[in-house]
Amino acid sequence: MDLGLTNKVAIITGGSDGIGRAAAHRMAEEGARVVIVARRPDVLRAAADDIQTATQGVVLPVQGDVAESATAERIVRTTLDHFGRIDILVNNAGTSMAKPFEAVSDDDWASDFSLKVWAAIRLVRAVIPEMRKAGGGRIINVTSLVGRTPGARSMPTSISRAAGIAITKALSKDLAKDNILVNTVCIGFIKSGQHGRRYAHQRAANPNVTIEECYASEAKARGVPLGRVGESHEAGDVIAFLASDRASYLTGIAINIDGGTSAVV
Repeated sequence: MDLGLTNKVAIITGGSDGIGRAAAHRMAEEGARVVIVARRPDVLRAAADDIQTATQGVVLPVQGDVAESATAERIVRTTLDHFGRIDILVNNAGTSMAKPFEAVSDDDWASDFSLKVWAAIRLVRAVIPEMRKAGGGRIINVTSLVGRTPGARSMPTSISRAAGIAITKALSKDLAKDNILVNTVCIGFIKSGQHGRRYAHQRAANPNVTIEECYASEAKARGVPLGRVGESHEAGDVIAFLASDRASYLTGIAINIDGGTSAVV
């Protein structure tokens, strides 16, 4: 299926690893010119080189911390300097911080919202004028199941992700007249660099355990109906579809990518 992404320009935050990298890879395969943003310059450069080699596509790495207020404008300016337009924004940067309410400090709340909420707001604000010039665009916010069904010991992430879902719906109403479609994917248990680093600590304590055994055990503990952990590319493919011409009548929706885990549709 041709997704109609040839020569489209996509900005993907958190694009050096996991879901962001998978989305960048898929879009580059489809002919999009992709800007990937991440904090670690060595990992970012390696990801850009790997994606370019594998897809023969165009990938521009932009190092930066999207939690810093000046970063959004710099990303947009760099993208326009290289490609002259912006068609797609994927707000994917984020990490999981989950604690009981009374253990969440003011600094925890501030850092989580800076990374997951304020960063998305600033980037959306910066790309809207360029998408209007292009005649439309796609904004995909990567959020989480806990934003829809928060549980115990889930803050501040569950609250910041709920904000991301609400922003998605409100933006979809505001921007529909401009043919800018706004959707979110609510991520369940998907393989990522975060999980890999966590399991490295487990292997240090138990050298005989493999990462796949850790994933299988976690999937069982979480009650994933499909019985396995999701692959990054499975989320990346959905994001690429939402960014494409094939999703031209989809806006304001939340798609669970969770192997059936969520209690809500």
